[in-house]
Amino acid sequence: MPDDASITPGRPLDQPDPNDARPWRTQLENTQRRTPDMARELTEDERALAEDMVARARVAQKQIEDWSQAQLDRLSQAIAWHAGNEKTFTRLAQQGVDESGIGDRAGRPAKRFKIHMVLRDVLRTPSTGIVEVDEARGLVKYAKPAGVIASLIPMTNPAMTPPVTGVSSANARNAVIFSPHPRTAQTTWEMTEVMRNACRVAGAPEDLFQAIRQPSIPLTQYLMQICDLTLATGGKPMVQAAYSSGKPAYGVGAGNSSIVIDETADIDIAAQNTRISKTSDFGSGCSADGNIIIQRSIYDQMVAALEAEGGYLCSAEEKALLEKAMWDEKGNRTFPTIACRPQQTADVAGFSIPEDRKFLMVENQGQIGPEHKFSKEKLTTLMALYHFETFDDALETVSQIYAVGGTGHSCGIYSHNDENIDRLARLAPVSRMMVRQPQSKANAGAWTNGMPMTSSLGCGIWGGNITNENVTMKHMMNYTWVSRPIAEDRPSEEELFGEFFGQEVA
Repeated sequence: MPDDASITPGRPLDQPDPNDARPWRTQLENTQRRTPDMARELTEDERALAEDMVARARVAQKQIEDWSQAQLDRLSQAIAWHAGNEKTFTRLAQQGVDESGIGDRAGRPAKRFKIHMVLRDVLRTPSTGIVEVDEARGLVKYAKPAGVIASLIPMTNPAMTPPVTGVSSANARNAVIFSPHPRTAQTTWEMTEVMRNACRVAGAPEDLFQAIRQPSIPLTQYLMQICDLTLATGGKPMVQAAYSSGKPAYGVGAGNSSIVIDETADIDIAAQNTRISKTSDFGSGCSADGNIIIQRSIYDQMVAALEAEGGYLCSAEEKALLEKAMWDEKGNRTFPTIACRPQQTADVAGFSIPEDRKFLMVENQGQIGPEHKFSKEKLTTLMALYHFETFDDALETVSQIYAVGGTGHSCGIYSHNDENIDRLARLAPVSRMMVRQPQSKANAGAWTNGMPMTSSLGCGIWGGNITNENVTMKHMMNYTWVSRPIAEDRPSEEELFGEFFGQEVA
């Protein structure tokens, strides 16, 4: 909970406290819990704690190394049920919002479907023994555990990320130590206890899952050094620390999702999906629609449809106030305007909007670049609007936006023109592109697309990551390739070198 003791415990922090006579803006400023300065040396107690946790994790992992696929699947089912049943997940998801002060308290419990989808994918994927056979090439692949995993948990999903990781990790016969964000350490701790209980019920060692109770930067850094693999789901400093640990790590990159809407789109569906994506958990996710690039011939209709979905189009004066409120003098996003209701953002900026409005819109045509803040990632219920004449113009706008930020993450398009879809896919420097889908509800997997469900979105070399894929169970395993001899597969030199074969070479 916030450090300020005058804030009523359990109150959603995006609403005024009826027991506090101070102005709402003052309350918000006082709920900005700064992370303590933890840039210090590792203490001996922390070193001993980390080493003990890893030792216990290795013992637990050893106990399930010979489990059958059926036993591992049953364990994953137990973890998913205990963590993902409606009662438990709702309590902890809302606790995470209360503890951090950001996010949608009413909407976040719906994220439990992600646990269900991960379980679906895991139950369809072999994780022990022979997992792949290619008879033509004489290859057989065996799956082995990765080992002890350090999982860094972001404050935006302290209840969801542990079980999403845990369902996969346990099936792959790994153990996980969760290092929570300091603002949401209690929620992550309690979810880990739920998962430990699931292990006991399934007859597995509870130390397959552990959580750091009092996280610090030195402790987390040391943990990453002595574990076998790190999953870094969170901000840039967290990912950089994981990559500098000296051990393998999967990181994620920043988002700045940009959505192209051409004149073949179904405007009402595009507007509805944009609202769904933008308002999910008050825009806390990196996949939330940040930039909407609309063909000029349908621009006015699309803006009207977005307003019908609850959008509020800010005036030039209101846009200027928002920029001052949302970014500090160093260009960093300000805490009271992150992942909150649009009314809160407007209030902090110094103006008001109707209570029925669900998100803010600012027109940003021609204003793209590092100096133009609204062309960057917003992380709240606000989107920037652009328009284009020809599809070439749309592609140029996309290129300019990703030169500012979000390279490697994601984009989307509402179009029934396959040529336009193809052209955007060829140009956009992103790892995933959603076609006619609510971006933040689709990128990481959905019941109605084929993306693997995850809480960690790799952004490839563009985003400073090692993979472009959605990080899933297959990334938490080692593999042994067994190769048997096959008939010689050796093309002639004429086939290999084509027209260049036999040419005189200086």
